[in-house]
Amino acid sequence: MNKKIFTPADVLLPCDSCDSKVWDSWSVIACDQFTSEPEYWEECAKIAEGKPSTYNFILPEAYLATDKEAAHNAVIAESMKDTSAFKCSIDDTLIYLERTLPDGTVRYGIVGKVDLEEYDYNKGSTSAVRATEATVLERIPPRCAIRAAATVELPHVMLFGDEKWSWVIGEVRDSLRHADDVTKIYDFDLMQGGGHLTGYALKGEARKTAVEAIEYYEDYRGGMTDGAVVYAVGDGNHSLAAAKAHFENLKTQLGDAAMSHPARYALVEIVSLGDSSIEFEPIYRLVKDCDAAALVQAFKAHAGCGDGGQTVTVITKDMKETVTIAEPAHALTVGSLQMFLDDYLKTNAGECDYIHGEDTTERLSMADGCVGFIFDGMEKSDLFGYVEAHGALPRKTFSMGAARTKRYYTEARKIVK
Repeated sequence: MNKKIFTPADVLLPCDSCDSKVWDSWSVIACDQFTSEPEYWEECAKIAEGKPSTYNFILPEAYLATDKEAAHNAVIAESMKDTSAFKCSIDDTLIYLERTLPDGTVRYGIVGKVDLEEYDYNKGSTSAVRATEATVLERIPPRCAIRAAATVELPHVMLFGDEKWSWVIGEVRDSLRHADDVTKIYDFDLMQGGGHLTGYALKGEARKTAVEAIEYYEDYRGGMTDGAVVYAVGDGNHSLAAAKAHFENLKTQLGDAAMSHPARYALVEIVSLGDSSIEFEPIYRLVKDCDAAALVQAFKAHAGCGDGGQTVTVITKDMKETVTIAEPAHALTVGSLQMFLDDYLKTNAGECDYIHGEDTTERLSMADGCVGFIFDGMEKSDLFGYVEAHGALPRKTFSMGAARTKRYYTEARKIVK
């Protein structure tokens, strides 16, 4: 593979000192977290008040359709006009990250820019960078409009490399241990219990080692099969899709000139699926406000009997039984189940909810009119192969951990000329 997908970027930061107090207020968590807990974002607002903060550049989804939305959009618009919060620019760099999560485990990543020419979120895509969940097209235009009006981007997008990416991380860590000019650019506690973040700007031999290792990885993954997934989107798919849509609009407006426009790229962090901090936890199903007995009977009739290889444990206040799906309609158990539930709920009462944890699912299933469904989740090592063979995963297939483990907005990049 001769194309370079993930490359160094010009990165903006609020200061050039690890010791600065600016870091206390700077980084806030991904905007799609704590959507049902407005008090979390109220505390962010208090911490950021009168101080440099990425809070002033992003719209928490908890504010959508509330009286805070318009007011905060005005704050964002003003911040985008006056980008003086960014006091430091590091050109043509990769940033090596160590994120200590709230439980003490460490997640390793590299920040750089990804070429949006190599990403396609549409169904049937064979692009090198691929979505792992179905993209809801209706969610793109509002996000695209925000990006079109922005002067800088702040990413919460996280891509996965396969297990080989752990080798890339290892090469970078080794080069830093032997480098004479290591530049630590931040080292601070993330607000509201998010853990700790340490970042190093790669330059000199460390940068050269990282670039060569990344190119080797991309050649390795890209050469495995036709239509191979080189990087898979882990978090922030709709944000990346909005960046892609904005770039496609620029291509229509600018023609060939768009190919050298900063918006051709998006700033992302890449982590390894092999990282021990990355865990896939199944997201179970709970149907509530339904005729529980009728739903159980319908599912058992649909599943039939036999050795289909997919099993689902069905739970109500009156029963708990493992049902085997004789002829699975989908490669994943969650897909077969979701297809049945979608069809059933078109003509029957009930609402499908998505639940984390077996104990929680079983407890909620004890309520009147509720049916819980528990099943084995997919292994993270199967992700790339599944996406190459079948495309995007069914919605809400897995979770990658608690809200406070998600990416915090920290680095920025200019996306206008």
